[in-house]
Amino acid sequence: MTDSPVQAPRKIIHIDMDAFFASVEQRDQPGLRGKPVAVGGSAARGVVAAASYEARRFGVRSAMPSVTAKRLCPDLVFVPPRFEQYRAVSRQIHAVFERYSDLVEPLSLDEAYLDVSADKRAIGSAVRIAELIRAEIRAETQLTASAGVSYNKFLAKIASDQNKPDGLFVIRPQQGPDFVAGLPVRRFYGVGPKTAERMARLGLHLGADLREQDMAFLSENFGKLATYLYRASRGIDHRPVRPDRIRKSVGAERTYAQDLLHTTQLEQALERIVELVWDRIEKNRARGRTVTLKLKYQDFRQVTRAHSCGHTIADKSEFAAIALSLLQALVPVTQGVRLLGLALSGLVSTDSDGSGSFENRLGEKQRCFEFKEVADP
Repeated sequence: MTDSPVQAPRKIIHIDMDAFFASVEQRDQPGLRGKPVAVGGSAARGVVAAASYEARRFGVRSAMPSVTAKRLCPDLVFVPPRFEQYRAVSRQIHAVFERYSDLVEPLSLDEAYLDVSADKRAIGSAVRIAELIRAEIRAETQLTASAGVSYNKFLAKIASDQNKPDGLFVIRPQQGPDFVAGLPVRRFYGVGPKTAERMARLGLHLGADLREQDMAFLSENFGKLATYLYRASRGIDHRPVRPDRIRKSVGAERTYAQDLLHTTQLEQALERIVELVWDRIEKNRARGRTVTLKLKYQDFRQVTRAHSCGHTIADKSEFAAIALSLLQALVPVTQGVRLLGLALSGLVSTDSDGSGSFENRLGEKQRCFEFKEVADP
């Protein structure tokens, strides 16, 4: 396989807000400033949705069980999430992006790619544009953002993480291959812990190690990742910034303060999640074909069940009926259920122009179960 570092000159910026949910809470509640803060969960149950930098110094991370987080940081302050507020701030941030580029690809509420090659405001420098965006975000939201500037999406995203928080890092075309050569394989997006372990067993620790391998070796050992690894290890990424990216699913999950043991409890809990998810579906003006139910038991064992229709699900009653049928296949339970989740995927926008609402265009980073909440039974 032959490839060149770039197909055409591009100037890509990746903006990532710093500890977004936690930073919004610290901004709005001055008493939390300087303290280790976890959004979501509680001292007893649930998971951390976001952690402030003060909490991260103790090893607290998002998706960590709250009990573990509290053990690592005894002074950790848990605050409930306010997603409507986060969405409102996100709209402010994305409005700033659109002043500088018509090619903005949202990845989540707090993260986006911008292609500023066209230089919409004739500023003359992608680095200067990134500086201006960060300054306007700070002025309008009192929050900080980190930025990466490079000639492709892969390197721009890597760069934005280099000087966090409140930093900017630039990787120029002539620097790309050498920068990637010294990059630990675990920092390649898409390389999770298991893949990293497999790479270590093969003696692959850095980008330079991957670059020494041919496509046959990469395909044999990493399957669908092979082409990506081959190109990324050489600083190559031809993916365009796609402003029309759409979300793949909408959902919610709740972790309960007390385990749900009885079928009646589970059915009542499911009814509340149906209401929550369908409200988000309506706000996104979308419909979908697949319903997925997720249960996590007392021992943290997790199961999912899904049902796909040959048509888009018409209304909330049909959505609820499918969700209930999936639950009924799993009850009665032999042990308590600590978490229940529900999602709709195979989404189709119902907007007349097909673009979807603002939230429906948030794509890559979104998980099926987008918002994690803690609830009483």
